[in-house]
Amino acid sequence: MRKKRVGLQSNRIYLSERDIPKRWYNILHDMPKKPKPPLNPKTAEPISIDELAVIFAKGLIEQELSEKQWIDIPEEVLKVYLLWRPTPVVRARFLEEALETPARIYYKYEGVSPSGSHKPNTAVAQAYYNKIEGVEQLTTETGAGQWGSALAFACSYFGLKCKVFMVRASYEQKPYRKVLMQMWGADVVPSPSKETQVGRKILESTPDSPGSLGIAISEAIEVAISDDKTKYSLGSVLNHVLLHQTIIGLEAKKQLDKVEEYPTIVIGCVGGGSNFAGLAFPFLLDKFYEKRKSLRLIAVEPAACPTLTKGIYSYDYGDTSKLTPLLPMYTLGHDFIPPRIHAGGLRYHGMSPIISKLYADGFVEARAYTQNEIFDAAMKFFQTEGIVPAPESAHAIRAVIDEAIRARKEKKEEVILFNLSGHGFFDMSAYNDYILGVLEDVVLTDEDVNELTRKLSSYPKP
Repeated sequence: MRKKRVGLQSNRIYLSERDIPKRWYNILHDMPKKPKPPLNPKTAEPISIDELAVIFAKGLIEQELSEKQWIDIPEEVLKVYLLWRPTPVVRARFLEEALETPARIYYKYEGVSPSGSHKPNTAVAQAYYNKIEGVEQLTTETGAGQWGSALAFACSYFGLKCKVFMVRASYEQKPYRKVLMQMWGADVVPSPSKETQVGRKILESTPDSPGSLGIAISEAIEVAISDDKTKYSLGSVLNHVLLHQTIIGLEAKKQLDKVEEYPTIVIGCVGGGSNFAGLAFPFLLDKFYEKRKSLRLIAVEPAACPTLTKGIYSYDYGDTSKLTPLLPMYTLGHDFIPPRIHAGGLRYHGMSPIISKLYADGFVEARAYTQNEIFDAAMKFFQTEGIVPAPESAHAIRAVIDEAIRARKEKKEEVILFNLSGHGFFDMSAYNDYILGVLEDVVLTDEDVNELTRKLSSYPKP
């Protein structure tokens, strides 16, 4: 039985369009200790702007290396943001009541974007900076398809061609994500593919390879460097990507301020890190300067791909074929082929260098859950709050529920904020598997990690 609600109270906190943040927040300005720079994959020396320009637009490279605290959002980007921003902050009152917790639970709902996730926040920005530099096509990888569909959407608005290498496991699990990308004009290819040297080599040795984000990145970069009118676009991990996502947390701070709330716990799922960073970084600013010293920030990942909780902190390549710069990050090794879990957006071997450094320095906590644990939480959220969460966001929901139960047991008042970064309407096969009881719980063991990361002992250390 739910507790009887007293009176009518609005659950949603909105902002007006004029209150949309006009600048992104760059956490590098305020980090007490900054991550070491990316290295040239051949020389192991700090990589130059010219070397990065082979892959990325120069405007994005400037943001990648910048330590300026605030970076203006271009007017053309803001105009597209107005299609869905500001997004609401919602009080999860029915979930609170079901859990009988004294905690107050809020979520920032990014699933109202055209592609149904937080990813367009950076996709629109990246498409814009490439467009003004004369780029004609963007290539990318995608796991679950959320990043690929976001970039396809952004490219369609700025008149760019888009080629997406979609991890084969997700290509087969989530066919309608492929259709959505194609509706925006993207060319979608299952990875590994026969269209690149990288893909052909892998298929020769492993014809039934399920693919990985590392492989798909290699394929996308190979296409980008072969054409001077084509650039590569990444949906997570790098500094400029996380920068663009901070509009999430900046809006959330304004919204919670309207109801005189401030979180004691901020939670987000992590694959490469953009989801968590987008919400958490604006709040970390307060923690750095001890205005909110007790604030906890929890990054949640799959037990099948436990990059932070079991990975090694080392320089490593961002892709399987060693085409990317060496990045200082928690990693499972660039050869890691993840299991076919449904949270395709979290199946990446490495973590953002910024989040890796924050975790190493104790500013961020991390935990990992199995598939059945996170789908149990997603079902509870759906049955109380009425939204089908994406499997990626369900990881955050699992941690929210656990923290709310802890608050009940300890009789402690908490204010929990999490990022509901997307809806799960394209993930019904995953929910069907859960209902049928056929979801496999895959847990990467310490022995698995030791085997995967053995070769990292000879790599530079952060």
